[in-house]
Amino acid sequence: MGEKSRILFERAKNLIPGGVNSPVRAGKAVGIDPPFIDRAEGCFLWDVEGNRYIDYVCSWGPMILGHTPSVVVEALMAQVVRGTSYGAPTGLEVDMAQMITDMVPGIETVRMVNSGTEATMSAIRLARGFTGREKIIKFEGCYHGHADSLLVAAGSGVATLGIPGSPGVPADLARHTVTLSFNRMDEVSQAFEEFGPEIAAVIVEPIPGNMGVIIPDETFLKGLRDITLKNGSLLIFDEVISGFRVGPGGAQERYGIMPDITCLGKIIGGGLPVGAYGGRREIMANMAPEGNIYQAGTLSGNPLAMAAGMATLKALQDGNIYQDLEEKGDYLFSGLKKAAGGAGVEVTINRIGSMGSVFFTSEVVTDFATAKKSNGDMFRGFYGKMLEQGIYLAPSPFEAWFLSAAHGEESLQKTIECAAKAFDTL
Repeated sequence: MGEKSRILFERAKNLIPGGVNSPVRAGKAVGIDPPFIDRAEGCFLWDVEGNRYIDYVCSWGPMILGHTPSVVVEALMAQVVRGTSYGAPTGLEVDMAQMITDMVPGIETVRMVNSGTEATMSAIRLARGFTGREKIIKFEGCYHGHADSLLVAAGSGVATLGIPGSPGVPADLARHTVTLSFNRMDEVSQAFEEFGPEIAAVIVEPIPGNMGVIIPDETFLKGLRDITLKNGSLLIFDEVISGFRVGPGGAQERYGIMPDITCLGKIIGGGLPVGAYGGRREIMANMAPEGNIYQAGTLSGNPLAMAAGMATLKALQDGNIYQDLEEKGDYLFSGLKKAAGGAGVEVTINRIGSMGSVFFTSEVVTDFATAKKSNGDMFRGFYGKMLEQGIYLAPSPFEAWFLSAAHGEESLQKTIECAAKAFDTL
């Protein structure tokens, strides 16, 4: 970390808990204080020292077009002079809702919110209100935001920092959350045998990205759909990460499995704070003011987020972009695998489309238990050497790498070469 970043971090620690506004950013898991970022463009970040990095965090997923793409910048500039927030309905919200319902198979109507956490929290409330039941099933390592009932055995920063749950979550609330292993349908069946009439919903990242990228067993996702239908429970897909990332219709389109409720975020804001939840019309009709389940937000449907999000989604309707991202993902992660092998380092790489993870283990990683077997010391060493060479990764072994349309062959090849040198030091 340079002197300017060091000074900023010291100031931040006196003003902000831990010096950061989201825990993983502090870099504790990799033993490195964070560089402070000054600007971004394309696939690059520049810190306050002027150092340039090839970025594989992509703001934790939203920047699928790269940083400051012209279509998004122009949309924002056109909107900002018209007002940044009205607290009233706008045509932008209607147009965004139309785009989402056209692109995502499982959504007939949709409600905009301000974050992925708001989306999942609201989806759970809706499921409980709709079914009249209280229990939910979630899966170890799946992170659904920081709402109380969803912090049990969560992924992302909770996993990175080794926090089993969180103080402040009432035990009476946590007991309504049944936590199971991802990809283990036998555990789901057993839970429904025990609690079936009490289970309001199963919430799942259909493609987990918060314990590292985990590839779902298609029979597992189908099994969740079948068992929830059989027992009168709802199936909630948390596609905050996978939505518009693995295809225009997300994981549900890719696997052909329709949930009752879908949660979205990240990409639909084009880099601005946003979230959304939607689903079958008969379920969503229970939200106020149409129904009696309450949820509200002062900045929900914010015109800046809507403008940036629509510009992004329009760009993603280009028929070639997902194929291009697929090819880039294959090139990068195949190169990383070869580089590790050349250095005699055992890794398992999970990839789907333009997102993937490098696990420092020889085991096949199919759930959180195997993800945790990845060698944390080796990851820390790898992370430090990559950062030194100008490659910016998420400072956690439990986060995905993200590619964007702005990553070119030269940047991908440089990343593979830097990785080869980093693997050699391990």
